[in-house]
Amino acid sequence: MFDLTRLIHLSSGADRDGVLNEIRTVTAGAEHALVQPTLPGVRNGGDILVHLRFDNFDQRASVAAEFDSVISSPGIRHIDGAEYLGTPHRGAPHSADAVYRTLLLRIAPGTQDDTVAQFEEDLRLLPRFVPAINAWQLSRVESAVGSVPWTHVFEQEFASLDGLTGPYLMHPVHWAFVDRWFDPECPEVIVRDRVCHSFCRCPSPVLSPG
Repeated sequence: MFDLTRLIHLSSGADRDGVLNEIRTVTAGAEHALVQPTLPGVRNGGDILVHLRFDNFDQRASVAAEFDSVISSPGIRHIDGAEYLGTPHRGAPHSADAVYRTLLLRIAPGTQDDTVAQFEEDLRLLPRFVPAINAWQLSRVESAVGSVPWTHVFEQEFASLDGLTGPYLMHPVHWAFVDRWFDPECPEVIVRDRVCHSFCRCPSPVLSPG
């Protein structure tokens, strides 16, 4: 599957609902489209979160022109995003209160391959130990837009917002294995740029195999 994520930052006074409706209309041709306002607490996460999934690049091209036109309108002041090939993993059924979360990050240039592999392996520990994660996907970025040339996208579906803001961020696996890669006071730090931590409600599954 081919995935596209865009975090849309609106200009002051922009019509958020109008932009949401326009994007939903022009992305209807995607295999799956999530277009939702972000929830309070995002970090560099924008006002609207867009996640599109396509069967192939041709399907992406079929909606690209109209989508790109809408998100270049004057009401949008900034966009962060990435395009990537993804392999989702689902461990639990979709829940009524589910929240989709995406993290855009950049590993520092020159990081050794074995270090990158260990970093990725540590991220993959989280779904094994955090029951609130219903589904997840870790991907290397094919192309990036925005503030930073992103290298990775780490996505999850949580059973609820509390599952993200509580057990996930505060879990011992998170601060024992994952935080060291992001903390400038740790010698292992490899993520030195800003990250985009964004999340929204997801009425239907986003990360579903096949």
